[in-house]
Amino acid sequence: MARIAGVNLPTQKRLEIGLTYIYRIGRSTSQQIIKALELDPEQKVRDLTDEEVTKLRNYIDSDVEVESAFVRHTLAE
Repeated sequence: MARIAGVNLPTQKRLEIGLTYIYRIGRSTSQQIIKALELDPEQKVRDLTDEEVTKLRNYIDSDVEVESAFVRHTLAE
């Protein structure tokens, strides 16, 4: 299971769509991330290697402005 930015990505989705489940990542940002990391957008999330998940997690943590589920929950209260 790929957990990135506090979100469990849906394993049955293509990577390009799965990344959009992270708050503040839309289709175009997802495509930019995939291109920057030279990943296959058609690959299913469940087929990501541990190395690919780590690359995604590190890239998103350092280069993409996202909010974790905890922050959104806290702000909603």
